[in-house]
Amino acid sequence: MQGPQQCILVADDELDLTSAVSYSLSHEGYKVLVASDGVEALSLARREHPDLIILDILMPGLNGLEVCRRLRRDPGMAALPVLFLTVRSDIEDQLAGWEEGCDDYLVKPFDMRELQARVRALLRRNAAATLAASRQEGGRAVLAVGSLTLDENTHQATVGDRSVQLTPTEFRLFHHLMRHPNRVFSSHRLLRDVWGYDEEAATLGLVRWHIRNLRAKIEPDPSHPVYIRTSPRHGYILTDGT
Repeated sequence: MQGPQQCILVADDELDLTSAVSYSLSHEGYKVLVASDGVEALSLARREHPDLIILDILMPGLNGLEVCRRLRRDPGMAALPVLFLTVRSDIEDQLAGWEEGCDDYLVKPFDMRELQARVRALLRRNAAATLAASRQEGGRAVLAVGSLTLDENTHQATVGDRSVQLTPTEFRLFHHLMRHPNRVFSSHRLLRDVWGYDEEAATLGLVRWHIRNLRAKIEPDPSHPVYIRTSPRHGYILTDGT
């Protein structure tokens, strides 16, 4: 028996692109909604509660970054997976996307098969997170490594007496590292374990950018990390800071 049809909102002012993406995703079995500007995208997201939103950055009304920012501030929409699909390829633009809380970033022009693969991975990961949250409902699960703690229900991390709020993707990455302290993970392994991606469906920059953002939030000095350390030529390891 099949489950309910998953819904994807595509927000872009390029009609040819939204038509092509809508056709491709509909062919994959998804229900697809389309918005041509940021205001319409935000309104549709709040009204229809899609399972995933694909956002362009350069849109009339509200740009994609502002739409993502407002979604992350809305308790009812904060966990909605967001994939930026944009021509903005500069590293500064990509960092801005991660900092606003996007889950993935794909640059135009792109291969439709790659978009399909990323959509499947994001939806699969979000479904797993939703199931885990439902199992924990009514209880409080907290992970601890030294002075680091992570509340699995609120997505809030603490470093000593300081609290920080994590984006959905930062939470998933930090949660994975917290569950396996003192273990080295390569970027390729994290892409598979945290993002659910095959190597051809993502870039290693995904991991690097989110490690950078996590360090900015939890490290006393992000340029000299003591919790999320780099193991040269091997990957990243979470320690208790000693």
